[in-house]
Amino acid sequence: MLSQKYMHAPRSVIIKSKHLTVDAVEHRYCLVNKQDKQAVLARLFEIEDVTRALIFVRTRIGTGDLVNELMGRGIPAEALSGELSQQVREQVLNRFRRNQITVLVATDVAARGLDIEDISHVFNYDLPEDPELYVHRVGRTGRIGKKGIAISLLTNKEQWHLRQIEGYTKQEITRIKIPTVEQIEEHRESRLLEQMTARMGSGRFQKEMQIVVRLMEMGHDSLQIAATALNMARGEEKQRPIAQISEVQDGRSPKARREVTPGRTGRKVNVRDRRDGSVEKGMIRLTLSAGKLHGIRPADVVGTLAANANFPGSAIGNIKILDKQTLVEVPEQYVKQILAKAGKLRIHKNAVTLELADQTSTFVSKPSKKRFAHH
Repeated sequence: MLSQKYMHAPRSVIIKSKHLTVDAVEHRYCLVNKQDKQAVLARLFEIEDVTRALIFVRTRIGTGDLVNELMGRGIPAEALSGELSQQVREQVLNRFRRNQITVLVATDVAARGLDIEDISHVFNYDLPEDPELYVHRVGRTGRIGKKGIAISLLTNKEQWHLRQIEGYTKQEITRIKIPTVEQIEEHRESRLLEQMTARMGSGRFQKEMQIVVRLMEMGHDSLQIAATALNMARGEEKQRPIAQISEVQDGRSPKARREVTPGRTGRKVNVRDRRDGSVEKGMIRLTLSAGKLHGIRPADVVGTLAANANFPGSAIGNIKILDKQTLVEVPEQYVKQILAKAGKLRIHKNAVTLELADQTSTFVSKPSKKRFAHH
């Protein structure tokens, strides 16, 4: 043989193949109706102990839509898509590393080469078509000996694809049930009890104790005082109502159901009506003279408008960030006070203008020619 003729004292080196998935990752999936994905994700965030999460979606448009939904529920999130410049991309990643944002919503293209530690959860909002991509995604969690969790949202029609992934990874992906309203409410109460117990143990509430004493001197019952304080402390829960979902039918072809999703203030929004770009009832669309090219994020829009016009940021509706402008929907009752501050708005230390948009325009209208004013 040629090997015996030309090779002298050869050595055999056998390299063991790497595990396709990290052993420390717990693989789960939720069976959902397609129109309920955002609602199911919101429920999972209520129950899961998410410290830092990476959510994968299929398209660039999907990243923006999901970020808007998460921001509306008080979850700091940003999108990472292929259209971002390298500078903006690095800025987003740095905010994620510094925990200024909790969630990064990304496409596979944008997430290539992403190396960030301490990601507690990876969510497959859209299941990847290639099983190898699944391995690449979930490998972002469960690093350096820490436990990680990977949760995939899939419809009945995608179950066969999940079987393909299981065959490729040689690991079972366990189905979990969608958290119920009762489970979420119980979890909220348990978390509040833990926070209260920890705070009482610290003893750092002397000023508050003085207020309690004054209220008792005024004749108020101590139990009523405590209950009122807890009611006030839980006020933020009213700003994030538990998202409603429709029942998932087992089988490959679930029956069609009405397409409704909960709005950010608890209203039900007809998906078909919203897809045509129309303005939601009771909302007015405004145009902000800055967009993606200026590094504008949903958090910038919400924070700037709410802080300057003194109204709850949770009341803001759809936000669409275009290249040179941003379209944002606000409740009609706040429009007057928002426009009254229109000449004083600044984002990233730059002045921006705000005005009424053409209410018949859609979220796919052409960007404004207005420039981002520098001072």
